[in-house]
Amino acid sequence: MRQRLPVLLAALWWGSLSAIGFLAVPMLFKHLPTPAMAGTLAARLFEAQTFVSAGCGLALLLASMRRGDAPQEPWARDAMPWIIGGMLLALLVQFGVAPRIVARTDLRLWHSAGTAMYAVQWICALRVLLRVAGPAR
Repeated sequence: MRQRLPVLLAALWWGSLSAIGFLAVPMLFKHLPTPAMAGTLAARLFEAQTFVSAGCGLALLLASMRRGDAPQEPWARDAMPWIIGGMLLALLVQFGVAPRIVARTDLRLWHSAGTAMYAVQWICALRVLLRVAGPAR
């Protein structure tokens, strides 16, 4: 089970980003009566996603550590920049971009920046998942 935990963590991270960003939030804007209502709920979903991203990233960092004389996990070196990058993007969107969107400060700019950063975080999580899952058979 310990060998499969990183794959499960990476799959949870990438899958939750996919479900929230590409399914749940667009459905909110399609089915709720006003964009303001949809935006409020979307902000809460994205906030929850930040904690999932940070938790999965932290758990992956811990799973990649060496234990005593054991060699480092084979996937760790290749995945490390993607893990750290994805975590930083999640935190930056939540604590740097989201407050500006909520305050409606230059909304078009900050919404575009947040969307781009979310997409790059999605790519980071996908790269981690592919690294952790190992070579295709």
